[in-house]
Amino acid sequence: MRHFVRLLACLLLVHVALARAEGDPALQQQVREFALAGSRQGSSAPRVEVVVGALDARLRLAPCEQIEPFLPANARLWGRTRIGVRCARGPSRWSVFLPVTVKVYGPALVAAAALPAGRVVTAGDLVQAEVDLAEDNSAAVARDELAVGRTLARPLDRGQSLRQSHLKARQWFAAGETVRVVAQGPGFRVSGEAQALTSGVEGQEARVKTEGGRVLTGRPIGERRLEVSM
Repeated sequence: MRHFVRLLACLLLVHVALARAEGDPALQQQVREFALAGSRQGSSAPRVEVVVGALDARLRLAPCEQIEPFLPANARLWGRTRIGVRCARGPSRWSVFLPVTVKVYGPALVAAAALPAGRVVTAGDLVQAEVDLAEDNSAAVARDELAVGRTLARPLDRGQSLRQSHLKARQWFAAGETVRVVAQGPGFRVSGEAQALTSGVEGQEARVKTEGGRVLTGRPIGERRLEVSM
């Protein structure tokens, strides 16, 4: 994460420097080489593209000798976000925020053709492609087994990335059914049976009651299976 922040900081400085360096090819080349060297670090890193927006045209910032980018509190370097820029050395200190779009590319499933809502997904409906993983708040679905047999909650256009929110949640068990409970914690893992007090819907917590009368809350993970973290 720290490397990613440094990389984005470098890219942001490139945009700022290039804006100030128009007409100076030597400085432009130096900045370009610095950005290329930073972006090539880590051979296993995903392909990342950073699009930096413009400052409010009404702002009039004082000249600055040293500009420092920073990540605002609660901001994520993912999708549409913002990065702060402050003057660390100059006649007056100032701080502003720039809109930034962070695109993180990786393999995931996309629709091979337009698919209607309510369709039960088959293997032929999906193909692998490189997508912007950060384009949507919902996680991209990367493996066929996570989608095939599921029902679409909304339509998909051809080439559109399949997201978890596009699939209807599965119900793994109903209230009153006997479920297998797996409890795990630091250094241990135990399992046993319990009776479901609520239905077990994917992505939602469910409650069960053990034979000893203890009520546990966990995460449904499969057909009549509940995972409890201790």
